[in-house]
Amino acid sequence: MSPDIEARIIALTEQLHHLNYQYYQLDQSEVTDQEFDALLAELARLEAEHPGLARPNSPTKRVGGTITKQFPTAEHRYPMLSLGNTYSEADLREFDERVRKGLEGAEMQYVCELKFDGVAMSLAYEHDQLAQGVTRGDGTRGDVVTNNVRTIRNLPLHLRPAGPTRPPGFEVRGEIFMPLPVFAELNEEREANGEALLANPRNAASGALKLQDSAQVAARRLRFYAYSFLMPGRSQFDTHSSALEALSAWGLPVSDTWRRCATIEQVLDFVHEWDKKRFELPVATDGIVIKVDDFRQQELLGYTSKSPRWAIAYKYPAEAGRTRLQAVQYQVGRTGAVTPVAMLEPVPLAGTVVKRASLHNANQIAALDLHIGDMVFVEKGGEIIPKITGVDLEARPEGSQPIVYPTECPACGTPLIRPEGEAHFRCPNDRGCPPQLKAKLEHFVSRKAMDIDGLGAETVGRFFDLGLVTDAASLYELPAKAEELAQLERLGEKSVQRLVAGLEASKQVPFDRVLFGLGIRYVGETVAEKLAAHYRTVEALAAATAPELAAVPEVGGVIAESAAAWFQEPANLDLVARLRAAGVQLALTGEAPQPQSDRLAGQTFVLSGVFEQHSRDELQHLIQQHGGKVTGSISKKLSFLVAGDKMGPAKREKATELKVPIIGETDLLAMLPKPGETEAAAADEAAATPPDADSGTRAQGSLF
Repeated sequence: MSPDIEARIIALTEQLHHLNYQYYQLDQSEVTDQEFDALLAELARLEAEHPGLARPNSPTKRVGGTITKQFPTAEHRYPMLSLGNTYSEADLREFDERVRKGLEGAEMQYVCELKFDGVAMSLAYEHDQLAQGVTRGDGTRGDVVTNNVRTIRNLPLHLRPAGPTRPPGFEVRGEIFMPLPVFAELNEEREANGEALLANPRNAASGALKLQDSAQVAARRLRFYAYSFLMPGRSQFDTHSSALEALSAWGLPVSDTWRRCATIEQVLDFVHEWDKKRFELPVATDGIVIKVDDFRQQELLGYTSKSPRWAIAYKYPAEAGRTRLQAVQYQVGRTGAVTPVAMLEPVPLAGTVVKRASLHNANQIAALDLHIGDMVFVEKGGEIIPKITGVDLEARPEGSQPIVYPTECPACGTPLIRPEGEAHFRCPNDRGCPPQLKAKLEHFVSRKAMDIDGLGAETVGRFFDLGLVTDAASLYELPAKAEELAQLERLGEKSVQRLVAGLEASKQVPFDRVLFGLGIRYVGETVAEKLAAHYRTVEALAAATAPELAAVPEVGGVIAESAAAWFQEPANLDLVARLRAAGVQLALTGEAPQPQSDRLAGQTFVLSGVFEQHSRDELQHLIQQHGGKVTGSISKKLSFLVAGDKMGPAKREKATELKVPIIGETDLLAMLPKPGETEAAAADEAAATPPDADSGTRAQGSLF
């Protein structure tokens, strides 16, 4: 192994750790994004070529990619207790009296910190390296989510050589949260796709940490704030405040909103100050945590069975308002979902003036029994999304009538439909309803899809209104209209040149992002990436049946049906043909992986459940590399059902009913050629020892 390569990997690792700290902690950029990406790409390439030199906490781990089939659990060395909490300032004064009585009047101070609304996390550092991340769980044991935690950009994987001397091993407690702008963007995407909105950022962060694919976690752009330091034996710090200062010096993100307070009056001043000011922060907060600063005094005060006596959480009451419902407007999204929006008399709420509130769907309107003119109670769900929580029936205007949900699209007049099992009414006129057409164009040019420089959502919407574009393919006809575009207000020649260059550059956008940009219902970024990697060309994808699509990892039955139906529409096939003619990427470049053998030729498999040695994606790849096919549905033509842990009983029952052999992961692997084995020898062995299929009893190697 060349020492130069090892030295380069070490240098790149240290440089990228430093640049991440500068960017995410200090808001400083020492290099351009392009230079940073080039350094990261070089490190990734060297690690791929020399995997033995890759470090567990390499900056390349930030992008995720690890598949965790199940999260192991670990016992907390120091129990993660809950804090006692109150909504009353009188209770805070009583807490202060108890603390001072317990300390017999000794001089003391508090530390006040904002209580961030996220997911509590315990992080173990060993010899300056992040070693483990464990959720709170039941306070005694939690899930080990280290791979997911490594994707959090502002969390150091390697501590900085600064500040006080560190012990060889210690723990950091803190909060993982989803920033409010990220949460808002995620909900906008869900609304556009006709999915239920997430209630608050905490639920969104919690759900992200439970994802099995760390690449998906990385895409959620979670962040972390540290609030506690723990080590074996007596702490090397005398106070909690000095520990916070040390954590910050070591490179851990500590919110700079904390303050030392000498009296309960100063504590209450802090509480009052942040009652409104907290809404200016890019993170959800729901209260204030008050802790005795001195660690020895914490030890003297001790614990109850559930919580420390030296700390308490003050929670701000949910801010509610009462206002009049003036009207209900109905918005049509990209997928045709019709969402009702309550138009309200302006009311101050949680630091903003609320004029609108989402009503989600017809079910909520019916459940609230809303009438136009009602006095309604409004809150912010998770202090983010305004929502109507109730009606003041005593103030209902006499003779008012219940709101009747429209039966026709408010934009194009098409009769609405309500698919079975869905909460939303939809407009099925996806090729003639203006809001849908405009939203599809805006989606196509969005940052995560084609990301066309000079052509944002506002501009493309304007072009649609002017009749200059009608669909994604028509965007590539804009260069021919350059002179006309340059005459438009707020554009000009330079803007048009930038737009034309952006359209030309977008022809190099990879196939998976083009597929995402097409706006097929339920086909998000991850699913588009999986489908593109599996089929490689749009022609192969368009020819796939719904059961075949459902067999692709991360693609379920609903997504498969939607994608298959989309490619059966002549208008959509015409759109694809026009995009191809424009030069857009509709295939993956490079050679597709070549089959290693035809050992499984003519055999079809269904994979179900969680497997011990491989992910489902890996098993599917193995089957295909040896000539087999993977599908998502069980039929008489199926060769084998490969059963993993936690497989649903319905598939087992259907396979048994149709007499489809049920095998385990070990059986499947035994069917493949061994390393160095010739095809002839493999075929002879296969004929002699067929897999032990399950015909009513458990097969050897099965994971039931």
